[in-house]
Amino acid sequence: MFTRSLAAAALLLAPLSVHAAGGDDFVPKPTPTTKECKNGKVWSEKKKRCVKPGNASLVDDVLYGAVREYAYAGQYENAQKVLAAMSDQQEDRVLTYWGFTHRKMGNVDLGMSYYEAALETNPDNLLVRSYMGQAFVESGDSYLAYLQLKEIRARGGAGTWPETSLAEAIRTGSTYNY
Repeated sequence: MFTRSLAAAALLLAPLSVHAAGGDDFVPKPTPTTKECKNGKVWSEKKKRCVKPGNASLVDDVLYGAVREYAYAGQYENAQKVLAAMSDQQEDRVLTYWGFTHRKMGNVDLGMSYYEAALETNPDNLLVRSYMGQAFVESGDSYLAYLQLKEIRARGGAGTWPETSLAEAIRTGSTYNY
């Protein structure tokens, strides 16, 4: 059964043309937050300087952008400092990045629990499904990764960064490095 499932996954993935894991538009470009700020501070356009993430001049969308930027720069501790300042800790995008940063820091079980909580909040979160699938690839469970890929596609994610990055991870056995 497992071998047939892997063969089916390979057939579905073979025609997929992966172009830079879905394009450069998904990976955040460095800003003064990662270029100039230290200790989890975030660049404030309003103040034109680095401020603590709890600063009133920073709305959650700005904080979320900083979380993504720190996470993709491999600065997971800084990303977590910013995550901790976000107002809704149960929001699926916050849970997704708690999971991502913990997983990348080697706390895979804790990361997976955050991914599961994010999916309970929003089953259509394609990004968390991709990250969860990539965690399965890293642990050697391609079948569970493939199930997440099927969910991404079933939920309208064909051609998106989450789909292409997970498909590439399953195909190559390597997850996306940022």
